[in-house]
Amino acid sequence: MSTPSQTVGPYLSIGLPWADGPEVVPEGTPGAVWITGTVTDGAGELVPDALVETWQADPEGRFDHPDDPRGATGNGFRGFGRCPTAPSGEYRIRTVVPGELPGSGGAVEAPHLDVSVLARGLLHRVVTRIYFPDRDNSRDPVLAMVPEERRSTLIATKTEDGYRFDVRLQGEGETVFFDV
Repeated sequence: MSTPSQTVGPYLSIGLPWADGPEVVPEGTPGAVWITGTVTDGAGELVPDALVETWQADPEGRFDHPDDPRGATGNGFRGFGRCPTAPSGEYRIRTVVPGELPGSGGAVEAPHLDVSVLARGLLHRVVTRIYFPDRDNSRDPVLAMVPEERRSTLIATKTEDGYRFDVRLQGEGETVFFDV
């Protein structure tokens, strides 16, 4: 007998965050930027108990993972960040802008962060990407599959100390999510 599915519960804020979570790179890393934003629900209300995870390549387009034989360049780069939203619905992750990635068939993926969001009301995480407005996104095969009128939901905006990327879980202006 199976148990019914449940949404992400109150233990999210207890079991998943950790002290170094939002620090993909150490303080003082050259070229470090902040990725900041909010998570909102379908009514446009801030979500104070979501969790935002990022996974990315380093500035050379390499991953800190055994499946990438090239290996990351090091210098404290982890490639993974995790930040719970504050009561204000905001999150902050310190990282570096990744490099281009080799894609299948000789394609090149534009610099991006893979993002997972977990929150109340969701049975499973939702997955999206953050692209950068000051990089060449024109050849990215994944972004090209997104209808042009929805692509803006995947492109961060430049700020004084990095980039802003707001996540809208449902409704008008909903962020594009991928079926992975």
